[in-house]
Amino acid sequence: MSSSSFITTEEGGRQNMFATESRPEAVENYSNYPAEAEKANGRWAMVGFLAAIGAYTTTGQILPGIF
Repeated sequence: MSSSSFITTEEGGRQNMFATESRPEAVENYSNYPAEAEKANGRWAMVGFLAAIGAYTTTGQILPGIF
């Protein structure tokens, strides 16, 4: 009897329609996280500042509809 590469269920020897799951890999390195978080925070602050300047130049208000 030859071995088959199909996965069968226990009910009647039918083939399993679900693929086998791959092994999860946990390759996470958080050693540089504080520096990267500080850079991201600074960049989003610059984007917000530029958005405020753009809103002020186009509408004359800092927050259109509020101030």
